[in-house]
Amino acid sequence: MKKDLNPGSSIGRFYKMQNKKSRSAIHRNNQSIHKKAQLHSSSLHTIEEYAKLDISRRDRTSIPEVIYCENKSVERIIAIAKALYAKQKLVLGTRCPKEFFPQLKKAFPKGLFLKDARSFRIGKPLPQVSGRRIGIVSAGTTDITACEEAALVLESLGVEVQRVFDVGVAGIHRLFANDMKLRDCDVLIVAAGMEGALPSVIAGLYPQPIIALPTSVGYGTALSGFTALFAMLTSCAPGVSVVNIDNGVGAAAAAFKIISLVVADSAHK
Repeated sequence: MKKDLNPGSSIGRFYKMQNKKSRSAIHRNNQSIHKKAQLHSSSLHTIEEYAKLDISRRDRTSIPEVIYCENKSVERIIAIAKALYAKQKLVLGTRCPKEFFPQLKKAFPKGLFLKDARSFRIGKPLPQVSGRRIGIVSAGTTDITACEEAALVLESLGVEVQRVFDVGVAGIHRLFANDMKLRDCDVLIVAAGMEGALPSVIAGLYPQPIIALPTSVGYGTALSGFTALFAMLTSCAPGVSVVNIDNGVGAAAAAFKIISLVVADSAHK
């Protein structure tokens, strides 16, 4: 056996060739990783030591970087927004304290600032996604903040939004009165707090993909949205996808990616 592993033997030459191929493949892979790292580095914009803006995120994922304003100073939000706008001409910010709006409006007088959504947009929306509509449904009026956050993201990405608000299970006839509006949508985002039942009801009635959006609404044992989250995750109605509590951006991103695939597939037919 030792003789067979001699570099001059046929087996030895085979292993030598395989090792050479492996080293060559590793080298090519390292070069590819290095090129990708360079590409990604070139698409980053650094602001001092506190922010590295991902300018190419929309090219990679179809969703641009969104400023999560919570726990950021208004000065940093303005600096980040200015840098993003200079690069991509569209800036979205969410979870923004309402007391910051006056300073933001002063910095961006043409911006759109929505107190109900605690969100803002700087720049024009993207071209409309033709023929596609996403429905955003709320169980109660208090769920509208998360719904409007999702709506701002979708409308900024060029998607038509159909709002159907305050149609929760405590008065389920309100939902049935909006039946045709819901059937005209390609995807439904359904927001609910308290016991979180509405997404299951809608998933049992309608054929579209359902994205459940739990909200931090409700008394004591609603547990700041966890009861709704658990209810949606344990839904017996098939086809319910669930995002995090109050995550309107996540719900909008999921819905947008679904219709983007539909649009792309239609374009190839």
